[in-house]
Amino acid sequence: MCLPAAGNLQSAMKRVVILFLLLCGAAALLAWAVNGIPARAEAAFGTASPALSSGQRLVLSWRLLRAAESLTKPANPLSPPVAFQIEMGESPASVAQRLEAAGIIPDAAAFRDFLIYAGLDARIQAGEYRLSPAEPPVALAYALLDATPAEVDFAVLAGWRLEQVAETLPTSGLEIDPADFLAAAQARNLEGYLFPGVYSIPREIPAPALLDVLTAAFDAAVTDEMRAGFTAQGLTLEQAVTLSSIIERETVTPEEAPLIASVFLNRLAAGMRLEADPTVQYALGYNPAQGRWWTNPLSQADLGYDSPYNTYLYPGLPPGPICSPDLKTLQAVAFPAQTGYYYFRAACDGSGRHNFAATYEEHLANACP
Repeated sequence: MCLPAAGNLQSAMKRVVILFLLLCGAAALLAWAVNGIPARAEAAFGTASPALSSGQRLVLSWRLLRAAESLTKPANPLSPPVAFQIEMGESPASVAQRLEAAGIIPDAAAFRDFLIYAGLDARIQAGEYRLSPAEPPVALAYALLDATPAEVDFAVLAGWRLEQVAETLPTSGLEIDPADFLAAAQARNLEGYLFPGVYSIPREIPAPALLDVLTAAFDAAVTDEMRAGFTAQGLTLEQAVTLSSIIERETVTPEEAPLIASVFLNRLAAGMRLEADPTVQYALGYNPAQGRWWTNPLSQADLGYDSPYNTYLYPGLPPGPICSPDLKTLQAVAFPAQTGYYYFRAACDGSGRHNFAATYEEHLANACP
């Protein structure tokens, strides 16, 4: 009988050992994949749907980890919300593809994978949405579960004129035509009386009712004590709101509002013109070249623009408010600082603060070099 040579036997045994080690390595790699990949996905994207099989969970987890950046970073951090409608019976794949086409998400395939992974694909609701490309796609996925919240947050910022409030309506979620809102507000002379704040408003509220909400907030904020303060300054409510609106546009740091109020009240008492830039800006209206309502800087020609709102040309207060003042500014007019100042101009340090002066000579000396 012939026996294998010793060298051949040793070589065969080495091959068996190598094969065994390779099998062990493959088994370890498979075990890591089966356990490690889903665990990492769960840490990044939350718990997987219990309806998934082990194989589905593994594959989807691997896909999500590969596409993590396109799921956790917004498509466009600077984009405002956009309208998006999901039709009845529309598939998750179709929704994802249209979201990508609209620039709301960066990757339709990854988004669909996440919907299936999280069990959201069967829970998407048909309806109208306002979706923000500035939100991560994983957050937008959950937003698709509720199409029509009953109320939306509506903001009015201090210093806005009526047109600026109207311009926010198309992206607010409220079903109000901006032209209808503006016409209703102007018909009631509500410039200055739409009180700044954030309001929870029913989505289907009509324009007159929205105006009632905003003006009721004004009435509630302006206390009897403040109204007595306006009277003590020799101002009617309309005059006080008008002066407050000018101060709102002049003030950068709120603590200066009582000082600026004192300047304008002193000028009114002395029969001096207010010479307030914001009144000219209001008179000029929208500046298409600058793409804004408040022209800045003003030219010498602008200062000569003939309008009763131009306080460089006409003495006293303008015909009415120029924007919505906030509570602190209204309080500054009711309870101004007591000073001998008649002038103020912006400080030269870029802080937004002002230098105040009692005489014109001091005012000239405060000019920037």
